[in-house]
Amino acid sequence: MSTTEQSHEPEGVELRPEPSAFVERPAAGDPVPSDLARVSPTSPVGRLAATVERLRREVRAAQVEAEGRALIELAKGILVERLGCGPAQAARQLAELTEQAGVTPLEFAVEVINQAARDRLSEITNSFLAATADSVERDAAAVRLRAAESGALAADDTQAVAESLLEHALRPLGAVAVAVWAAGADGSLTLAGSAGFSPAEATRWRYVPPEVATVARRGLTERTGQWFGSLAETGLPTIGRNLYPDGGRVAVPAGTGGRIHGVLEIAWPGPLEPQPSGVVRQVDALAELCAHTLETYTPRRDPEQEPRVLPDTAELMDLADGLHDPALVLVPHLDDSGQLVDFRIQHINNHFLDPAGRPRAVVNGALLLEAYPMAAGKSELFHRVERVYATGEPFRARRMQLTSLVDQVSLSAVADISISRHGNSVLLIWRIEDETARLASLLQHAQRLGRIGGFEENLLTGEITWNDQLFHLYGRPPTSTPVPLEDLPAYAHPDDAVPLGRFLRTVLHHRRPASAAFRLQRPDGVTRHIRVVAEPVLDTDGRLFVVRGAYQDISAQHWTEVALAATRDQLAHTEQQAAERNRLTLQLQHAIMPPTRTPLTVPGLEVAVRYRPAETEHLVGGDWYDAVVLPSGLVLMCVGDVAGHGIEAATSMVVLRNALRGLAVTGAGPGQLLSWLNIVAHHLTGAVTATAVCALYDPDRHTLRWARAGHLPPVLVRGSEAAPLPLVKGLLLGALPEAVYEEAELEFAPEDTLLLYTDGLIERRDRSVEESLAHLLTAARTAPKTLDQQLDGLLTYSRSDTDDDTCIVGIRVV
Repeated sequence: MSTTEQSHEPEGVELRPEPSAFVERPAAGDPVPSDLARVSPTSPVGRLAATVERLRREVRAAQVEAEGRALIELAKGILVERLGCGPAQAARQLAELTEQAGVTPLEFAVEVINQAARDRLSEITNSFLAATADSVERDAAAVRLRAAESGALAADDTQAVAESLLEHALRPLGAVAVAVWAAGADGSLTLAGSAGFSPAEATRWRYVPPEVATVARRGLTERTGQWFGSLAETGLPTIGRNLYPDGGRVAVPAGTGGRIHGVLEIAWPGPLEPQPSGVVRQVDALAELCAHTLETYTPRRDPEQEPRVLPDTAELMDLADGLHDPALVLVPHLDDSGQLVDFRIQHINNHFLDPAGRPRAVVNGALLLEAYPMAAGKSELFHRVERVYATGEPFRARRMQLTSLVDQVSLSAVADISISRHGNSVLLIWRIEDETARLASLLQHAQRLGRIGGFEENLLTGEITWNDQLFHLYGRPPTSTPVPLEDLPAYAHPDDAVPLGRFLRTVLHHRRPASAAFRLQRPDGVTRHIRVVAEPVLDTDGRLFVVRGAYQDISAQHWTEVALAATRDQLAHTEQQAAERNRLTLQLQHAIMPPTRTPLTVPGLEVAVRYRPAETEHLVGGDWYDAVVLPSGLVLMCVGDVAGHGIEAATSMVVLRNALRGLAVTGAGPGQLLSWLNIVAHHLTGAVTATAVCALYDPDRHTLRWARAGHLPPVLVRGSEAAPLPLVKGLLLGALPEAVYEEAELEFAPEDTLLLYTDGLIERRDRSVEESLAHLLTAARTAPKTLDQQLDGLLTYSRSDTDDDTCIVGIRVV
């Protein structure tokens, strides 16, 4: 290339010579037979096989050359337009650039087209090729996609399009078959073209009626690409299912301008793994390519069948004018990029009434969302119209709520909706529910559910009107004569004659509304409890001439009131028993452990105890404590918590507390005392369970020996630090017949404080025990000077929310 020619290279086309190792591959489906490959090349059969193979390669090369000739000519045309030169110079320029790049003319032509086109296929190709590391694969994929596009655009029917897509773009992805479906106006699917499937299979699947669930229909209704890893997992029928029962399938809608013209279905022989985004975009681009072909597709029909002609917009407008319901004819409104954004109201019929009171001329010709912005709201009316236009499947709905905006106020109406696509237009019909009929129906159902019967009696003419429900209440056939109001006592229980007489005098003589309850005796022997309500109607002269009212069957309410009265009596008796039981339990608990107690006097030791009962009386618990000087001079201190609430927990607490006092005089250590107490809990208290801490303090040595049975460890406060004592092993009381409890010993320093407590002090429903214990340690570190003030502060600022009993035993060395 000369320097002058190079200077005319356009800025919009970047021609980057890149080395390529593009290698022509044999066509899929044309392998060399294995038996011929083993034949000696010098034998007659071998020479024949070599000749056949050479001819096959020549035919394949000719096919590739023919398929790529259109792409090369297109690249030449781009250079003519960009360089401003003639065809011959463009051909020389293309040849020189191809030679510099070291690639084939076809590959370089695709590169020129992709850089100059800026179409969807080039964008998909570039993103797909960017994720491909192999340069050979990049070049081959570019050629495949452009060759598929060229073949599809040059094809004279959809069958040729399917064959071109499979051969050039889909086989390299591992696909073995493809089907192109055309969507009908009624939602049906017609097989417009296929490749890779047998002719018999294609004939069997030439037509799919509306609403039949298949793989292709899933892609049509979902309006997004449907990728199935295996057909066996979907259970959906489709073309070629018997050939590839476990193969992967893809169904991608083929549409343009908001309308779906069909579906591109691709088949793989085996399970399909998740594909990279580049492959997904490539398939979407191929589906869009199919849409342009399906726009002009005309299905082949049986000559004996009557051809179906879709009406144009003018015929649809005439059809809408012949309807007795309001109807709109809508046509799609596309933006500059060809995307559907709204529908224009092309025509409104004579029965149309705008909810906002606007003239028909104002609404006609406007965009649907501009005229009725609420159509995109909760009713999803616009979404329904858009879906019908895209898929062709009609939509019907009963009692759909329509909302319109009138003077910034939302007004709602209930209507039956019908939406259907006719050619390139959509017909929207709605029938507003008759308010009078709806209210009448609502009233009938309300009377039926409330067991109410209405009546009206003309006192001048004697005419009486009953509804069907009132005949049913009286147990009389609808053909019988209604009962006059004055004869009502004859159909009632004799004991109800007095209130009925008062009711009739109030209505007929005093001319005031009244009501009464009585027992109606029906002809079938059934007695019903009825309430009657009536009001007089006076004429202009103040004379009574009509009485109207209603009867209501209140039998269920009457018997419910009787049952509730008996239940209330029983509950009152039960509550009285429960209150007495709780009172006795509280008396027992307070007798054993009063909330306040005289401090224990021990030389060199301060001892204080606190007990806070549960705030709710029915939650009387089994928490207990004890602090007593033993005959040996040791001080016994313990706290415990029996599981459960009520009289059983309180009596079990008394047994364990008194048993521990009696066992402590033996001089045994805290571990042995808990072992004996476990036997008592398991065998002598009805198998209750409890937790406890037992400690013995030696005033002479200032030491404390302690053991625990599943209880929280005591807290030691020394100076400005507070920490729980190290845990020792010990199972809760009553869990096993025999248990061994470890002991630990602690030596006290002056001013040390030890706190024994039950879980009612710290336990919360919304946090763990560890968090609650950490709060207790914080409160113990900042405690007041005296022991009594410290225990009172712990009770006051306790964050427990379980309404449980709380016991605290505190000792301080002085």
